[in-house]
Amino acid sequence: MKKIFIIGGSGFVSTNLIKYLPQDWNVFATYNSNIIKNKKIKSFKINLLDNPEEIIPIIENIEPDYIVDTVAFPSVDFCEENHSIANKLHVDATQIISNVSNKINSKLLFLSTDAVFEGELNKKYLETDITKPVNYYGFTKLKAEEIILSGSKNNVVLRTAVIYGNNSQSRFTNWILSYLKEEKLVDPFIDQYNSPTLVDDLSQAIVKILQNNISGLYHATGPTCVNRYDFALMLAKEFALDSNLIKPVTSFEKKQNAPRPISTCLDSSKLESKINFTFRNLKSGISFIAS
Repeated sequence: MKKIFIIGGSGFVSTNLIKYLPQDWNVFATYNSNIIKNKKIKSFKINLLDNPEEIIPIIENIEPDYIVDTVAFPSVDFCEENHSIANKLHVDATQIISNVSNKINSKLLFLSTDAVFEGELNKKYLETDITKPVNYYGFTKLKAEEIILSGSKNNVVLRTAVIYGNNSQSRFTNWILSYLKEEKLVDPFIDQYNSPTLVDDLSQAIVKILQNNISGLYHATGPTCVNRYDFALMLAKEFALDSNLIKPVTSFEKKQNAPRPISTCLDSSKLESKINFTFRNLKSGISFIAS
């Protein structure tokens, strides 16, 4: 019977991933402030900022076959303003987790980001393209990637982006839909492009990676390259809400503390081919969460 240890078990990706895990796997998970209520999961309260070393004896005692690390600051701007704190969670804690994972020979899967790239229009980034993050969030995640991939040839790094789904933790979709339902204006960016990823697709891809013992660096996003304004319009159309309440804004008009790349759309064909899986395009993904 396989054992999986999920770091950040009460987060958006983790709660969805757990639904897709094989029934006969033993699931262990950490949480910080949001208690894990699933009785099938053995959970541990850990603060990776204050006491990251606490995770070492837990992992050593469980000896999981797989470790999935989903923990990260959700705010790019917070990382830009708090370098040392971002380092503690994204780099220092990752090093500790990688060290103990290597020691007990667990496969470690780490979720990274499209923010490791500088961002070019009319381009989809491959895993072989040169990284050049423009903000501190991307910089720390790139450092974490290096730690994971240099720690063991068995490890996995998945670069993903704009994860959405039918869940209260889906930040962008909840913002747009809740405001439109209340007939409030929303102002999504029209000049920042990403490739949104349905959380259910990402979860299924992770399971396939673990089951097939895949290792290395992969992009894991949906195929649609879109700005947030057009994403919002698609949501309004599918949910029959008033698109006139959606007002496009540029990065110049609505300043953010951290610089953002213009376009960091990713090409996930390498992973799709490897695990015989296809990520849904945005239209299909929105239809899925609306059903």
